Amino acid sequence: MSACGSPGRGESGLPRVAVFTDKLDWHVEHTLAAFRALGATPVAVRLSACRIDSSRPHGLAIPGFHALPDLVVVRAIGDGSLEAITMRLGVLHALEALGVPLVNNARSIERCTDKSMASFLLARAGVPAPETFATQSLAQAREIARRECASGVLVMKPLFGAQGWGLRLVEKESDIPSLGEARGVYYLQRFVGPERPPYEDMRILVSRGEAVAAMKRRSSHWITNVRQGAKPVAAEPTREERDMALAASEAMGTIVAGVDLITSAQGRPMVLEVNSMPGWSGLQRITPFSIAERLAADALSLLPARRNAVSALG
Repeated sequence: MSACGSPGRGESGLPRVAVFTDKLDWHVEHTLAAFRALGATPVAVRLSACRIDSSRPHGLAIPGFHALPDLVVVRAIGDGSLEAITMRLGVLHALEALGVPLVNNARSIERCTDKSMASFLLARAGVPAPETFATQSLAQAREIARRECASGVLVMKPLFGAQGWGLRLVEKESDIPSLGEARGVYYLQRFVGPERPPYEDMRILVSRGEAVAAMKRRSSHWITNVRQGAKPVAAEPTREERDMALAASEAMGTIVAGVDLITSAQGRPMVLEVNSMPGWSGLQRITPFSIAERLAADALSLLPARRNAVSALG
């Protein structure tokens, strides 16, 4: 377990990797094992346990590290108050400022986590996505529903949410909840998909500018997350779908991303969401290689020594 100095190898000479998480779940265990298999020394660390400490050489204290980690992989930020989350993101910003490679960095995590900003950035990049409306006003949300529901159903999503939790259909103005129930923000998106089951969308896992694995998620329910019962099915993305996933990841600034796509009634793919800390347990069920090892290898290739070795071989 190491703490602050300049980025470099630990005493063993192996790259030391901080894997930020809030619990030792399946993904973290596979991530740790993958880094060990590739000759690195990973350490699982809670971001909530890290601190700013200006008495230290680099102003940070990272449990388990006497020097700065060579590499950081962010699996989870953890729950907490606005202040706590802000400080944890501040630690990530500080690590990047100190020259430590992060997968992903704080800026891209912030962009993906805030669905309203993600929608704005996708639109700016020209990436097709369902029409989206975000407001902090109950009156404006009701007006949007009154106007837009005449053309079709909307989906209301928590601004900060994942795995399909907290989604609701808005078919009429009266479906708009109170401002308190909406937690101060209404994020409304055009519902895209069939009117009846089966429902499906596509998840494409992107790493370092490549689509490394993909699946379709099929369900009898319109919420198609694997955690909520959808079935992962092997799929080969079209060229258009691959290009769209890569463009979405680039717009968010992510190195690793889970990009969710859905096909419109006109047969055109659209980006629903970009996840900066994606899970892949469902995807692994229908993927013939170790996703954890592929992601770990891509992350290690960000280290200067690894990049130089690859350049020498090329």
